[in-house]
Amino acid sequence: MSRSHYLALPDSDRTPRRGAVAVGPVSPSENLTVTVYLRRSPNAPPLPSPTEYALVPPTLRPAPDDTALAAAAAADPADLELVERFATEHHLRVGTVNPTARSLRLTGTAADLSEAFQVTLARYRYQDSRQRWRSYRGREGAVHVPAELAGVVTSVLGLDDRPLGANLLARQSARLPLDQLASASGGGLPAGTFLPGSLAAPYSYPQGLDGTGQTIAVLAFNGQTRAGVPSGGYRLAALQTYFTEVLRVPVPQITDVVVHGPGNDPGQDDGQGDPADSTGEIMLDLQVVGALAPGARIVVYFTEFTEQGWVDVLNAIVTDTANRPDIISCSYGNPEDDPGSAWTRMAITAVDQAFAQAALHNISICCASGDDGSRDQGSDTRAHADFPASSPHVLAVGGTRLVADGATVVSETVWDDGPGSATGGGVSRWFPVPPWQSGVQVPPSANPPHQRGRGVPDVAALADPQTGVMIISVDGQHMVQIGGTSAAAPQWSALLARVNQGLGVPVGFLNPLLYAHLGTGVLRDITRGSNGAYAAGPGWDACSGFGSPGGQALLDGLKQLGGTAREVRIPSPPTAAEPTGTPA
Repeated sequence: MSRSHYLALPDSDRTPRRGAVAVGPVSPSENLTVTVYLRRSPNAPPLPSPTEYALVPPTLRPAPDDTALAAAAAADPADLELVERFATEHHLRVGTVNPTARSLRLTGTAADLSEAFQVTLARYRYQDSRQRWRSYRGREGAVHVPAELAGVVTSVLGLDDRPLGANLLARQSARLPLDQLASASGGGLPAGTFLPGSLAAPYSYPQGLDGTGQTIAVLAFNGQTRAGVPSGGYRLAALQTYFTEVLRVPVPQITDVVVHGPGNDPGQDDGQGDPADSTGEIMLDLQVVGALAPGARIVVYFTEFTEQGWVDVLNAIVTDTANRPDIISCSYGNPEDDPGSAWTRMAITAVDQAFAQAALHNISICCASGDDGSRDQGSDTRAHADFPASSPHVLAVGGTRLVADGATVVSETVWDDGPGSATGGGVSRWFPVPPWQSGVQVPPSANPPHQRGRGVPDVAALADPQTGVMIISVDGQHMVQIGGTSAAAPQWSALLARVNQGLGVPVGFLNPLLYAHLGTGVLRDITRGSNGAYAAGPGWDACSGFGSPGGQALLDGLKQLGGTAREVRIPSPPTAAEPTGTPA
């Protein structure tokens, strides 16, 4: 089929990563696997609005009907057959087919896939933040599909495997031998730091609840190291030492699910290894979640730092009827609109559609909002919101500096230690102000032309590494001082597990009720500090959202809403003004 019979896939355009140069073609015989996503069946019943569904108090909200949601979200069998015929014509093998996620995996040589999607694949080299040379397989321009697949295929992911996503953790130099730690009471810790479980007191996590009956999905990315080998994971022996000897609590139940990559493959977490290795991030998430919600079951979903890895893992979670996660904890992200960003709009839309589906399945999603202030590690001088925290279907979590005396909060301010160590937050360029956020004053973007958009974050928690959490290193022999919004996101994930347990039903997508009823007077308002372009103040702000946890007050507020259903306003069905990414 000639190029003239092909059409460009909308929003699939690529440019090289900033600083990357093409050094040669990809070997024609190299085997690749791509994931093709399709439209919803034109004959499917309409999906509900995630906002409308989430505005019903959890105790009054009808439980998701998996069968009905699957039928409404699924691809048309005829569309799947059309793509399978296309694959056969181009010598591609059809692998996993997930009709509910509307996806197929196709495997073939680089030559056959290049011909099938009319792209030119090349090998690119660039230097990372430590001036180390790295490479990726990439493309430029758009992906193309035959005219008969135009409108049927919505995204093709995996042709380009450039790294996408950063660990949003921030380290301090403190790295103490384990034997210097006196006990679970925190003796021997650096001044002002916390064991994760001790945050339950100043943040008023509901007492007598531990997340029992809840399942928390923890995203875990195998970063592509300089040697070209994906790496990242946890060591169970180190976790067992931490929970049994340091915290003196049971070791949480942990299950692994591998979507892409080698799965649990721990590397270094001392800050001296390859920065693409996500071992430190994974160890942090598991220890914070396990300490604050020790009764919850944890499922670690392993994938790779690519667009394909992101979209596939989120759809795997949403359609996982075996593990049925109640909460997703996400401690990774990138500037959503950076000129050197690895995100395409095609992939951003696909990720957000998965988040919207999660909301309809009553799944809460807590996303870290970034660790470089309003700049968000952008390659220019502009302000950037971090994605996926900027999605209108997630709870975006910012960072604070917390000083506490036992259960008493002495002070709490916006985390801002200067460039490279400050909470993310700002105004989305891609997502408009969601209906549920219209009641607060989202500032105009700091960037010309100063448009308004989805404001980030929604809430906050401890993230400043100077007052950070102490966790065990992957070697099981040292305690490490760590912060970042990747420490804040799992704090909120654990809190929602306790709240779910206290309610007897999942909170699900919290934002609509949070903004309508539970922001002011329920959370601890953070009114001092800034993250660069945006300043804190009374009420919601683009540094700390509505503030840090008031856990018991949040649980009480949700219970009270369940007794006053008539006061909850259900909006009209979504219109064309609904945020990009609502299932279509």
